Amino acid sequence: MGLMIKKPEDVPGSAAPAIIIGLFVAFGGILFGYDTGTIGGILAMPYWRDTFSTGYINKKDGKLDVTPSQSSEIVSLLSAGTFFGALSAAPMADILGRRLGMIASTGVFTIGVIMQTAATAIPLFVAGRFFAGFGVGLISAIIPLYQSETAPKWIRGAVVGCYQLAITIGLLLAAIVDNATKDRNDTGSYRIPIAVQFAWALILVGGMLVLPETPRYYIKEGKNEKAAKSLSRLRRLDVDHPALIEELAEVQANHEYELSLGKSSYIDCFKGTVGKRLATGCLLQGLQQLTGVNFIFYYGTSFFSNSGIKNGFTITVITSVINVCSTFPGLYLVEKWGRRPLLLFGAIGMFVCQYIVASVNTALPDSQVANKVLIAFVCFYIYFFASTWGPVAWVVTGEMFPLKSRAKCLSMTTASNWLLNWAIAYSTPYLVNGGPGNANLQGKVFFVWGTFCLICAFFVWGLIYETKGLSLEQVDELYGKCSKAWKSKGFRPTLSFSEVQEVRGSVGGRHASLADIEADVGRKKSVAQVEGGRFGGDEKAAYEV
Repeated sequence: MGLMIKKPEDVPGSAAPAIIIGLFVAFGGILFGYDTGTIGGILAMPYWRDTFSTGYINKKDGKLDVTPSQSSEIVSLLSAGTFFGALSAAPMADILGRRLGMIASTGVFTIGVIMQTAATAIPLFVAGRFFAGFGVGLISAIIPLYQSETAPKWIRGAVVGCYQLAITIGLLLAAIVDNATKDRNDTGSYRIPIAVQFAWALILVGGMLVLPETPRYYIKEGKNEKAAKSLSRLRRLDVDHPALIEELAEVQANHEYELSLGKSSYIDCFKGTVGKRLATGCLLQGLQQLTGVNFIFYYGTSFFSNSGIKNGFTITVITSVINVCSTFPGLYLVEKWGRRPLLLFGAIGMFVCQYIVASVNTALPDSQVANKVLIAFVCFYIYFFASTWGPVAWVVTGEMFPLKSRAKCLSMTTASNWLLNWAIAYSTPYLVNGGPGNANLQGKVFFVWGTFCLICAFFVWGLIYETKGLSLEQVDELYGKCSKAWKSKGFRPTLSFSEVQEVRGSVGGRHASLADIEADVGRKKSVAQVEGGRFGGDEKAAYEV
């Protein structure tokens, strides 16, 4: 196995259009990352604190500020909006389509940005946070869906992982812009960072106006001719090319097989192997948040400052740069190493870093040496997250569901991510800060995140299937035939869903398992080979006579 990720020699056409389109669509992650990252810096800006304060005095610096409960509300309202937005993504993506769904989502996001930019008091600001969050939630579910349905299987993990790369770039841009405007003594200190988001929205909508709809969505809608044209554009092949016809036939046969097993309502998403996949996806996205990464990007500036580190803004910029750079190894390793080992590696690495940070901060709370150790191992932790759980969680959830319920399931797994995101954003001030009713954990909160990282390792071993190199339809076969996640690495697809459709009626119809169908396909092939051999022998004998 070489070091480079190369297109298989037996795959006709070009992968460049699909890869370029997938990378552009990932740009939507900048909206996600920037909007998430900008609030931490804004909360620490002196002018914003003076403008939005309702009279509360921060005991640490004796200046006007918002109360911990107001801070919690402002940060968490975005996550509340994203939760409901993610749940709404499924009907939008199924009714409008993946492409138009992203355009409409960006429109909702823009309304929220307008409200935040215009605000001079908390009520309008938090309302804007909610609507921006609703738009981000819609986008965050539809983008991996679009990428998974368009990218070639041999590089799908890297393409979908670029969504997380865009999120990290958004976080970095937010830190840079916040750092550039933090000392302004006017409304530009917070309005400029917020209004910059109009540019991101305009770029995304402009691109989506010319990009194609996914061929799998057209198959789902029964529009086979449009599906062929879309796939032709993605693979750079003629619509009558045998390879393109075969790929479309397999997608259609798989979709028909899944529909033959039952409906695709929300209730059906909780049944059978789809229900198992949904539970796995929801837990994966929830645990991604419980690793504590957004504690650093939501409250990092304030936490570093309160820990005695002089320039919390600078440290936030540094951690954001590490976040971006560390994502690149993950995009490579997700295809070369695989999903399972990369997630296991990340979980163990994050666990070690979190416990070191918590232990040193607890033992030496006022030490400059301890502060340096804190910064160093927070940076190591970000490396482990950004190269593993950051991109791979989106990759796995984007490729594990059947077409009939993919939008619904992906919206629910994304909503799980945002639900835990909201819970962490809301509870963190109460967990970390001192005062009546607060836990005052300070650096001990890293014990909490570290423990969840250890849970992540056991979760990956027991429930995450290895899907590297499989088409979305072959992932269905994997879940249908492999009962244990730790056995999935050795799985090799042996069944074509076109063959399934041909023989399904002879082995019990809709109640037959893939194993039963595969056995029947094998018997038919054996019979055909025997008959072919007999026919060849008779013909040869006749010729000799």
